[in-house]
Amino acid sequence: MKSSNFLVIESDATRAENIVSALAFLGYRPVLANRTSTLDASESWRGAFVGTVEDESELEGYLAGLGRHARNLPLLVAADSPLATSLIVGDDARSQNVELIDVPLRYERLSEALRALHSRVEPTPASRRFVGQSGPMQRVNALIRQVAPFDSSVLVLGESGSGKELVARTIHDCSPRRDKPFVAINCGAIPAELLESELFGHEKGAFTGAISTRKGRFEMAEGGTLFLDEIGDMSLPMQVKLLRVLQERVFERVGGNRAQRCDVRIIAATHRDLETAIERGGFREDLFYRLSVFPLEMPSLSQRLEDLPALISEFNQRLVQRGLSSVRFSPSAMNALCQHPWPGNVRELSNLVERMAILMPHGDVRAADLPEKYRGAAPVEEVSGAALIAMMEAEPEPVTETFAFGEGDPAVLPLGGLDLKDHLAGIEIGLIRQALNSANGVVAHAAKLLRVQRTTLVEKLRKYGLSETAQVG
Repeated sequence: MKSSNFLVIESDATRAENIVSALAFLGYRPVLANRTSTLDASESWRGAFVGTVEDESELEGYLAGLGRHARNLPLLVAADSPLATSLIVGDDARSQNVELIDVPLRYERLSEALRALHSRVEPTPASRRFVGQSGPMQRVNALIRQVAPFDSSVLVLGESGSGKELVARTIHDCSPRRDKPFVAINCGAIPAELLESELFGHEKGAFTGAISTRKGRFEMAEGGTLFLDEIGDMSLPMQVKLLRVLQERVFERVGGNRAQRCDVRIIAATHRDLETAIERGGFREDLFYRLSVFPLEMPSLSQRLEDLPALISEFNQRLVQRGLSSVRFSPSAMNALCQHPWPGNVRELSNLVERMAILMPHGDVRAADLPEKYRGAAPVEEVSGAALIAMMEAEPEPVTETFAFGEGDPAVLPLGGLDLKDHLAGIEIGLIRQALNSANGVVAHAAKLLRVQRTTLVEKLRKYGLSETAQVG
């Protein structure tokens, strides 16, 4: 959304600049906080990054300008921040909307953290549905409809990025518990020593940093659904405590001695092979069978390639809602995407669509425009680099009134004709991108590959709006 702001609270100038650049790349409008600036509380603030901040009073000083919105603002907190632990185990209103992230930032982890952060504070549409009509997705939808009306525990299996949390949310939305909370927790993203507090809550003074009594996720999800993501990463001691709660439906807060009953539906998910983990002693067999009453396996994207056009259309709609341009993929690009193995599944496709929408907001994306690893062995629409170089270096032929082409000529003029200027520009852009990719973005090296002067290539980069993808060198 163009009107959305993201506050960056970071005293280290270099880190602050990197974080601002990363957020801007993802479509946000980051604002670097300082004590003298005035913040507009009426703006649509999407969250705040908290880095090198010494204590909570300093943080409150930065957030004071946001007024009543400050307490519920989602916080993306650097894992090495002095406030990381206290913000996670703090009071209910703030700690529910905190996501830890390692610095320096990695694009995919940042995107994932932001999605997880906003999914906890933004309303879930009642008509949530899966995109695609492939056979595997039809089976998934059928299983969801069958299990949703019951309180049976569900274990969602599948590769990372395949949409396991969306399965859990859809089951909740289709269940009698839909009007109660859906609470998600990533068991692999929270340090083992804090996970018990996150699940069951804690009493004031239970440990260092427990400055107030805090509800756990089981209490927050009362009457609704608790989603335990990456359950395969949970430590064995924690598995024992979780098993007791699932068996007896009773738990105690950390530092407390009062047993509390809970009424929650459990949906767990993992990308790991739990049966192999059981054989190796890394996962409890009794917990596995307690969770796996109704196993549901998500297909990988490589198993549902016929859904690619529908998924791209869905991601385009989301980009437009955020104020970005949509992106179109040519037939050759789609052919190349169908040959890619998609190890990151739907999440990887979403990231690619967003990346191409930023790099090429206008016009079709051709196979040659894709990042190198996505091009595969698909036939490319553009002519080869050698052919273009030959065209650029050749002496101009005398122009005659008639032109004849032999049967061996590679170029074919469409019946309806074409815009030669645009067509040649597309060829040139594709080859420049290939040269930059081969040269790791260094302009001087790319110019040598294209056999043009560095200044000539710089001008072409400016002309086609490609300068942000290159490095001066």
